[in-house]
Amino acid sequence: MSPAVAAKSRERLRIAVQKSGRLSDVSQDLLARCGLKFRQSRDKLFCFGESLPIDLLLVRDDDIPGLIAQGVCDLGIVGRNVLREQTLAAIARSEIEPARELVALGFGRCRLSIALPLDAAYAEAAQLEGLRIATTYPALLGNWLREQRVDASVVVLSGSVEIAPRLGTADAICDLVSSGATLVANQLREVATVIESEAVLAGAFTAPADVRGELAEQLLRRIEGVTRVRESKLVMLHAPRAALAAITQLLPDGQSATILPIEGSNDQVSLQAVCHGAITWQHLEDMKRAGARQLLVLPVEKMLA
Repeated sequence: MSPAVAAKSRERLRIAVQKSGRLSDVSQDLLARCGLKFRQSRDKLFCFGESLPIDLLLVRDDDIPGLIAQGVCDLGIVGRNVLREQTLAAIARSEIEPARELVALGFGRCRLSIALPLDAAYAEAAQLEGLRIATTYPALLGNWLREQRVDASVVVLSGSVEIAPRLGTADAICDLVSSGATLVANQLREVATVIESEAVLAGAFTAPADVRGELAEQLLRRIEGVTRVRESKLVMLHAPRAALAAITQLLPDGQSATILPIEGSNDQVSLQAVCHGAITWQHLEDMKRAGARQLLVLPVEKMLA
């Protein structure tokens, strides 16, 4: 049975995630926070969904966009760098794009950057003209060089990109950077960012028209709720009604505050607000000076708009 036929006959949604690597555990944790429970197969490559008809495929991250394109799975959690690299490569071959980004997930953040040896001068992209740049992302690098109107040679490597300048096989590199410690260890410095990346939920350009489409929408709503509450806090306080305008201006971005009267007091009110982003001691001290008292900051476990 072909992948397309298999996809049409399925009534269960399939999600592909990285089997091992930096996105593996956090991807499965995200799905668990969405209320999904799985029973893993003996070969540890397939997880059967027990709470909802949603199953999990554990695969190499490079395979995820292709599996979506083939209809083997409906969704996938993959790095934007991988998805964008394969999309640009498909366009260059005049093929259909494998998948599209549905939503950014806020973890696995890194950047694909160009780095030069510490003693190499750099002020602008034009200084890369004529250099050999080693990378495992030739489509992304090639696209960036064209945008910058720089004629440089792309040296494609499958790994150990950072040592290419020391081996004499390249003058510069284009590789993923998170902390930058690997660059420092190899006497390189980051000079330009090609793309900012993070984990994304990817899917087909056309959503399934059957029950899988409904399951995908349900999952997207839950993911949105989980990602929104990750840095959200519930702020509760008492304050004079006259101080509300000044206090609400000090609250980080979030939903509109709920104002409730305090029994037995005509002037004092209770304020509750869900705020997105960090609530620092400085926030609390500023609100106290504005008239707030009995301030509480509580974590938000779940939220569904």
